[in-house]
Amino acid sequence: MDNLIPVSPQGNLPLRLSPRAHNGELAALWRIYGGEPFHLLRTQEGRGLSRARYRRAQEFQRLLEPGAPGDWTDFLYFTGIVVQLALSSHLLDVGFSDAWCARHIGLHVDRSLAYANASGFGRKCDETERLAQVLSPYWKWNCRHLIDGTRPDDGGFTPDDVRSLLHELLEHVGQVTGHGRSLRRKWS
Repeated sequence: MDNLIPVSPQGNLPLRLSPRAHNGELAALWRIYGGEPFHLLRTQEGRGLSRARYRRAQEFQRLLEPGAPGDWTDFLYFTGIVVQLALSSHLLDVGFSDAWCARHIGLHVDRSLAYANASGFGRKCDETERLAQVLSPYWKWNCRHLIDGTRPDDGGFTPDDVRSLLHELLEHVGQVTGHGRSLRRKWS
C-alpha cells in the first residue's frame, strides 16, 4: 500500500480526500520533523493494518503485567513498543501510510502522539505526553543499548503509573478507531 500522495505544484491529487486532508497542525509538524507533506487518504488496506497494529499492541501489553519477567528498562522498552503500535493504529486508520510512518516517525513515540493528535486523535493528556517524551526514541531503553550502565531519565514514572496510562491510551485508541478492546485486562 502506498497511500502517500505527495503535494505537487501541479496539484495532481486524487478525487476522494479525507476531510482532514490538510490542516495547520499537520503542516507545522511536517516543518518541525521534516516529514514529506501528503494528503490523508483512508483505505481498506490501511484500516486492516490499523486493526492488526491495535491487536499487536494488546499482545505486547501482556509483557507489562505485574510479575512479568524483566527489569525496569525492559518494562520501558516494551512500553515504547505498545505505545507506538497503538498510536500507529490510529495513524494508519486515518490515512497515514506505514512506509511514511517508518520513514518520518520511526521509534519516536512523541512524534506519533503529536501526529495522532493533529489528525483527530484527541488525547491531550499531559502525563501521556510526558511519558511519550521519556520513551522517545524507545530503542534507548533496550538493554543492548544500555551496556555502559547509563540509564536515560525515566521521568519518575512507576510501573503502576505507566500501566494506568497505557490502559487509558489503548481504550482511547479502541474507541477512536472502533477496533475496541478484545482482551479486557485489569491490573491490581
